[in-house]
Amino acid sequence: MKGISYARYGGPEVLEYGELPDPKVGPDAVLVKVRAAAVNPVDWKCREGHLDGILDAVFPVVPGWDVSGVVVQPGVSVTEFTAGDEVIGYVREDFLSRGTFAEYVAAPVRTLARKPRNLSFEEAAGLPLVGLTAYQVLVKALQVKRGETVLVHAAAGGVGSVAVQLARHFGARVIGTASEGNHDFVRGLGCEPVEYGDGLAERVRGLAPEGVDAVFDTVGGEALKISADLLAPEGRLASIADGDVVGYGGRYYWVRPDAEDLLRLTELAEEGVVSVHLSQTFPLERAADAHRLNQEGRTRGKIVVTVEWEVEPAG
Repeated sequence: MKGISYARYGGPEVLEYGELPDPKVGPDAVLVKVRAAAVNPVDWKCREGHLDGILDAVFPVVPGWDVSGVVVQPGVSVTEFTAGDEVIGYVREDFLSRGTFAEYVAAPVRTLARKPRNLSFEEAAGLPLVGLTAYQVLVKALQVKRGETVLVHAAAGGVGSVAVQLARHFGARVIGTASEGNHDFVRGLGCEPVEYGDGLAERVRGLAPEGVDAVFDTVGGEALKISADLLAPEGRLASIADGDVVGYGGRYYWVRPDAEDLLRLTELAEEGVVSVHLSQTFPLERAADAHRLNQEGRTRGKIVVTVEWEVEPAG
């Protein structure tokens, strides 16, 4: 099969497009014919070796954890899916090797759910990681309730934009940090935007004088420090970007594959609660360009790579 891989840590230049061995399908996995795979910041962080302390790399590594595609072959123990099923997945294992930037991926069933019927393969590929992150942080870490005020950092980004939509669905008021050029976009999601930079705390207090009930941090650093000071009494703080959140009495959260949560996101997408904004798409062979764009950190919504397949003749 064709795919993207890297044989050593490094910049986007280490990504190579070429022939790779076909995946082996274990008993509890399915072979997925990849239609699209999303790019996430964790992908280039893995590629540069920043996660080497917690994830072994078995080179050559195929990058990518997000996928949408079609089941080709179920494993011998699989009853959840059959050939022809359209699926999405957050295909993360506890090591780096068998990613989604390829024509096929062998995905454990615990990482998959059916694809939302109303989303394209490109849109659907952008949902799993950011959707699971937003859902699990809001529901499990912050336990957001109706009537509360939630501050979401980087509200125009992949995780932030889904978090805004979900928090609004849960009945919360949402304030979101975003650059001025993204204010109309986040307003359209139901968020009250505030500008980044000097004076952020004052701008948030102007909207929530009594403090915010929960903060969803996707940035870390100074934003995290400011967020701790903006909490109302009994307010909760969670970060996916900075482990220092624990020192502020908050929770550091790492998203995990969960088929039940992913299916719930599929249902919410079909109900029109959650949408995925595509920033740009690239063909698989240009995955390095997709990585470069994502690494700039100014993306609205999601960057996705696509796998082109010839249409099989009828009959």
